[in-house]
Amino acid sequence: MKSISLLLMRVGTGLLLVIWGLMKIVKPEAGMHVSDKYYHGLVSMEALQMPWGIVQVVVGLAVVLGLMRKFVYPVQAIILGVGLLAIWNYILDPLGLYLLDKDTANVLFFPSFAVFAGTLILIAFREDDTISLDSKLGL
Repeated sequence: MKSISLLLMRVGTGLLLVIWGLMKIVKPEAGMHVSDKYYHGLVSMEALQMPWGIVQVVVGLAVVLGLMRKFVYPVQAIILGVGLLAIWNYILDPLGLYLLDKDTANVLFFPSFAVFAGTLILIAFREDDTISLDSKLGL
């Protein structure tokens, strides 16, 4: 049961990166909008969207497959952790009770906390993740 749970966690968290990456590749203006709104325009250049999207897709696919887990799990944790930090106020006040107001509150950001935590679980239980390409290849 543990290996199936880790597989499902791996697929869910990895596909999130794939989806985010594809969004940047297919619709770079959406990635720039997110950067402007949540990352203070740090990566708003259109020229950065495709390379950053490709990195996210590659990391996400490696996570889904369970390939190079020793490397890609921490990379995924960094990507998701930075994303979590960018929306910290939505995590601490999802209902808009004290940091946000009713117009800016958005409970849909709150699952980002669970996704980040899921990645930490993948790191902690990597040896138990036996339904992975790494395990099958003996890596």
